[in-house]
Amino acid sequence: MARRSMPILRQLRNFPSSIITPTRSVTYMPRPGDGAPRAVTLIPGDGIGPMVTGAVEQVMHAPVYFERYEVHGDMDRVPEEVIQSIKKNKVCLKGGLATPMGGGVSSVNVQLRRELDLYASLVNSFNLPGLPTRHQDADIVVIRENAEGEYSGLEHEVVPGVVESLKLITKFCSERIVKYAFEYAYLNNRKKVTAVHKANIMKLADGLFLESCREVATKYPGIKYNEIIVDNCCFLA
Repeated sequence: MARRSMPILRQLRNFPSSIITPTRSVTYMPRPGDGAPRAVTLIPGDGIGPMVTGAVEQVMHAPVYFERYEVHGDMDRVPEEVIQSIKKNKVCLKGGLATPMGGGVSSVNVQLRRELDLYASLVNSFNLPGLPTRHQDADIVVIRENAEGEYSGLEHEVVPGVVESLKLITKFCSERIVKYAFEYAYLNNRKKVTAVHKANIMKLADGLFLESCREVATKYPGIKYNEIIVDNCCFLA
């Protein structure tokens, strides 16, 4: 069996990766290491960033060492050596970077997302035992598209006093973020995925997003899917 499959494997290697797509292309399962120290890129950042990352360094007992880089929000762009370090190490501990307001200055945070194609932002909100909060028994994961929509960063001044901002939505990126959400739900035993949108007003842009959500949802019959307008979602919070 193994010998007969080798020519097929050689042929498959010659195909573009876009043609050969594995059935489950996104995984989040932890992989065991060999115990050897691993390099992690460290960007302390601005504001409370150095304090937060410093606390992580103190409590970190994993076999890692940090490659520290000074990156700040007032820089024109992220230094190339920082990008290469993150690509090499695959892991980066990053403090908050200040984002200039107005003035046409590009955000360093957005530059990092674009350079590294960090399209998914994942935030898990849950209650800790013994810590009283306004809401009890909360356990919600928010997965946000980081590369498109309002984060496209496509703006220009049409005439003095008139600025046009473009919200870019593509089927490829919509399907990608939706698959990420459903894969995460599947692998973490979550029962429901909710699409938050503004399709009642942005009928084409968010309409395309919802269309992608519904198509992907059919491939996960074991996970409940529903939709909610962003206004109503924020009201519930």
